[in-house]
Amino acid sequence: MQSITEQETKSLPENAYQPLKPGETYTPIIRAEMTTPEMTARAILWGVFFCVVFTVASAYSTLKVGQGMEAAIPVSILAIGLARAYRRRSSLLENVIITGMGGASAAVVAGAVFTLPALYILHLNPHPTETVFICLAGGCLGVLFVIPLRRYFVREMHGQFPFPEATAITEVLVTGEKGGTQAKLLLQATLIAGLYDFFVTTFHVWREYLNLQFIPVMRSLADRGRMVFNFDAIGFILGLGYVMGLGSAMVFCAGGILANFVLVPLIWFLGGHMNMAVYPGTVPVSAMTAAQIYASYVRFIGVGAIATAGIVGVVKSLRVIAGSFGIALRAFHHSGADESVRTDRDISVVTILLGIIASAIAIAIFFGRFEVSWTVLFWGLVLTLVFAFFFASVAANAIATTANNPASGMTMLTVIISCVVLLKFGLSGTTGMFFVMAIAGMVCTALCVSGQFMTDLKTGYWLGNTPSAQEKVKFVGVLAAAAAAGLTIVLLAHTFQFGESAAGDLRPVLAAPQASIMKALAVGFLSHQPVTYLLFGIGALITLVMEMLGKSSMVFALGIYLPLSLTTPILTGGFLSHFVNRRSEKTGGEPGKHIRERGLILASGLMAGGALGGVLGAVLRLLPSFHEDLIQTPFYSFDPASQSVSALLFIGLCLYVWFGSLRKEKS
Repeated sequence: MQSITEQETKSLPENAYQPLKPGETYTPIIRAEMTTPEMTARAILWGVFFCVVFTVASAYSTLKVGQGMEAAIPVSILAIGLARAYRRRSSLLENVIITGMGGASAAVVAGAVFTLPALYILHLNPHPTETVFICLAGGCLGVLFVIPLRRYFVREMHGQFPFPEATAITEVLVTGEKGGTQAKLLLQATLIAGLYDFFVTTFHVWREYLNLQFIPVMRSLADRGRMVFNFDAIGFILGLGYVMGLGSAMVFCAGGILANFVLVPLIWFLGGHMNMAVYPGTVPVSAMTAAQIYASYVRFIGVGAIATAGIVGVVKSLRVIAGSFGIALRAFHHSGADESVRTDRDISVVTILLGIIASAIAIAIFFGRFEVSWTVLFWGLVLTLVFAFFFASVAANAIATTANNPASGMTMLTVIISCVVLLKFGLSGTTGMFFVMAIAGMVCTALCVSGQFMTDLKTGYWLGNTPSAQEKVKFVGVLAAAAAAGLTIVLLAHTFQFGESAAGDLRPVLAAPQASIMKALAVGFLSHQPVTYLLFGIGALITLVMEMLGKSSMVFALGIYLPLSLTTPILTGGFLSHFVNRRSEKTGGEPGKHIRERGLILASGLMAGGALGGVLGAVLRLLPSFHEDLIQTPFYSFDPASQSVSALLFIGLCLYVWFGSLRKEKS
């Protein structure tokens, strides 16, 4: 056996991204016959730590703005920086393990926040163990079902799929000589945004939201035309807009502009002279504020737009879906694997089958707690396993080709089909809603985890990891992420409202857009409440118009549903990203690349730190002695001063990212 030297980790082989010629084989950086530390206690412990931290941050992020954090690249940067803290510098394979475990956070969170908050919106209040189990069961199924697909996607189709995210992670890990500096920069931005967002969202230091109502013209627009400007001046959303880029940020904000400056004033103009309530509103439009008009009417248009965008995503992926089914079925009949080669060694088929059986039994026991008939329990289990199995291949295929996982559409399809099937067997009401959301939660988590895990496996293939080692630690990462995601959602449900503000409830609101859509679908099928089909239909037509224009309909639809206060700072971040990238292009060469990299690292730090600051504030709100005015500045209640200070400090964050990106590294 040979040992790997540091000089051998500088670059990938020339055929890493190219289809192999007849008879040609791919040899990773760390060859199969080499020995190097991989599944060590150091790697597992740091992987679990980063997984928990980024799970908490990503849960808050997705619930607030409908966009999660992709943790793999920030975790890979931190892993490289940590390597220098030990006498024996961490190996490349250890860094892959840490990155893979940390990356599980975003996948499990995506499955959790798409469905579980809907249970709180429906006032079903699941037990913490139920939220954790749904995440854990779905995550384990996602890992188990994707392992047999590894050889097809990773080895047999080498060079045929672009694997955009895996490519980016691999390049970061291979060219990690700047890792120490990048890790320090990421931690610095995380600390700054964490403190900034913690104080502004938790205490009365300065206004979090800017509405400029102290300016007469803005007040006049609000009173006479119901046109209200809002801006959430926190670092987390600034970082999100930067990562999204100007193009996506403009589409995102365009949805908010349509909702708040077109639809709300239009409804006010048409209904402002009526003295009776128009369904689904409960008071006349003439007596409504802009926020009430939005909540009573425009929000449902947003729901229709998001639902249709998800369905469109499924339709556009039909060819991928059909091909993925065949791949999944063939993979389980695959033979000829060379288990003697370290870099092609999976956990055994027997272990996979036992894991699936154990998961199925646990899910059946969980469903049995709902006091449903044996028929409903049987079909619920079948739907969960079948959807998780086939959607795992869909997610793997989608991630391998475009890096976009059609999770929204797949989850909505699961909810719709589950409702239709189980309704025939007498399942309805609140029990039916909980049952269907549990199925959807497991399936959504499974497909999100399977797509992200395929990225890990491809990264490991390029670099020379042992697949069985990656597969074993992935279960540990899923367990850590499931516990963190489930408990974080429970925590946030105690300190925030999900979806929309309820009368008499003074808690802040987290929009939870995807969960709100799933809740609307379940209620529409399993209850006898009237449905606002006209408003849903208007939203559907808006989505179709966006598709005809060739724009991202899901991003635009999210912009309609989310408050304008969230979309406007995202646009600010998009413009900041645009200007930094222009400077990067103008500079050119290695210095230009350096500017672009530093900008993304700073933005990632703002996202992570801001989200963690928000969650820390939520924890403090659980304390009986907590009051927002425990820390209060003298000018807080004076809007002109408080909002002006908030605007200046937000501009300061923008300048921090700008000058931090342009700063030259010391030799």
